[in-house]
Amino acid sequence: MKYMTSLEAATILGRTKRYINSLCNDHKMPGAYKQGNRWMIPEESVYEKVGNKVGSAGKNRSFNTTGVCLPNEHYMVDLDQRLAQVKKLVDDGKYFTINRARQFGKTTTLQALYDYLNHDYFVVSMDFQMQMSDAKFKNENSFSIAFAKAFTNSFRVNPESKKKVNQDAITEFQEAYKEDGDQFELVELFQAISTLCNKVSKPMVLMIDEVDSATNNQVFLDFLAQLRGYYINRNRFATFQTVILAGVYDIKNLKRKMRSEDEHKDNSPWNIAADFDIDMSFSALQIAAMLKDYEADHKTGMNLSDMAQEIYDYTDGYPYLVSRLCQILDKMESDAKGHTAWSHEGFLDAVNTLVYETNALFDDIAKKLKDYPVLENILHEILFCGKSIPFNLATELVSIGFMFGFLKNEDGQVAVANRIFEIWLYNLFIAEEALESRTYHAGQDGKIQFIKGDELDMKRILTKFVEHFIDVYGKDTDAFIEENGRKLFLLYIRPLINGTGHYYIESRTRSMGRTDLIIDYKGKQYVIEMKIWHGDEYNSRGEQQLISYLEDYNLERGYMLSFNFNKNKTVGVMERHFKKHTLVEAVV
Repeated sequence: MKYMTSLEAATILGRTKRYINSLCNDHKMPGAYKQGNRWMIPEESVYEKVGNKVGSAGKNRSFNTTGVCLPNEHYMVDLDQRLAQVKKLVDDGKYFTINRARQFGKTTTLQALYDYLNHDYFVVSMDFQMQMSDAKFKNENSFSIAFAKAFTNSFRVNPESKKKVNQDAITEFQEAYKEDGDQFELVELFQAISTLCNKVSKPMVLMIDEVDSATNNQVFLDFLAQLRGYYINRNRFATFQTVILAGVYDIKNLKRKMRSEDEHKDNSPWNIAADFDIDMSFSALQIAAMLKDYEADHKTGMNLSDMAQEIYDYTDGYPYLVSRLCQILDKMESDAKGHTAWSHEGFLDAVNTLVYETNALFDDIAKKLKDYPVLENILHEILFCGKSIPFNLATELVSIGFMFGFLKNEDGQVAVANRIFEIWLYNLFIAEEALESRTYHAGQDGKIQFIKGDELDMKRILTKFVEHFIDVYGKDTDAFIEENGRKLFLLYIRPLINGTGHYYIESRTRSMGRTDLIIDYKGKQYVIEMKIWHGDEYNSRGEQQLISYLEDYNLERGYMLSFNFNKNKTVGVMERHFKKHTLVEAVV
């Protein structure tokens, strides 16, 4: 039986740690016991609470990757804790931007927040992409009138608008922009908004989604400046309780994107905004709670915590990737005969399906890399060279890569955001070189002899790679650099697993003088350590490190590929046997 702490249970249930502790004290968490000062709670007890809390809509629900997720139609993580954190910012009167990468759950969060806040506030939720065309931004007058009309429509959608005091307030607002006509500009717009805020029945919250669609327009920066002015003078003039802007770009980067370098200034009109540091990714515990809900409907027999952890390990909780993998597994489950897709083998098949498909998220990544070729170079150096780059958001390209969701902070160093992105990027970069690569075609030509049933003959692969390497370089190692070694082997192995497997670099070893390549092929995993030869003692330490790593993966057999620059080196492949493990070592 697996246990979790009160804090972990609180995260899943969207409650406070204190509330969970009170349930334990009242014996309402079956099986919970105290370990020192901490409550340890069986996972089953927590998931049972999830089942009671989230009403099941039966098997008609599905995993969703397009548009807004709705609790009665889709399997979702519980958003209550996130919404409570956002509400605290609203209660404190903060203005802020929810800027996250594409398909990171911003719109779903805004819709849920609309309902969550509407008891205490009058919420107006707008969408610039849907309600404001580019033509509306040509000058202050056209923008102000278009904004006022869209604002009015969004105001009237709110059920609270039916109250007479609110009807009177919005009618007066409409009369203001109709009466002023072509004289209605930003100053007049905000005077009308201030009057409206003073008359409505509750403090007003303005939410604007897809704010990126306004980013190339100076009039939008002037709009932000007006918001800033009224925020600073809120003690004198009525204004919004909170303004929430949602998009990929934060306001500082909006300004950078819009202005040419000689016009660039650091004093953004949105410098009043509070930091939005609420985690919008999904934790393994939140994923497990969502799967518990699914399992109650479908009874697949999956191991909830193990499956949730695997999903998290590959996605880092990126919402779209989590939902898409679950969507693929659900489809596999419905097609399965006599076995569950929700297993380790099934999960690896789902990963393979995902990384080879075309979808809007991957298309957006490819487009961004073309727009920012230097960012593409950084990713290439991280993946193939193991280059160590300090993580600092003051560095423009690091900030942009982080904003787009490509990069993350891993122990103070820049890293690719998640394993799925890493696999996809490897596929992209390798594919760009494959057509002209002798090494890729050499692997392709030997494919039949390298595959035995559902397994890769890694020893034979290494043997043939050594022969190919000698054929390419001979004794001329001056033309060889470490990057080439990694790239050559990845090119060689790519056609062998194409369509049926994938590989990634274990991040823990990327900057440790060696690289551990993990190959997933038809439910089986192979660990290959690639490194530059630095002597027998260094090699022995590498062997012990690899053995330790094999134990983590419950594997008995591992592989080493050493690139040795010594003129008197002995090339070839040999096996070394240890107490519980066998290492196949190749030297080129």
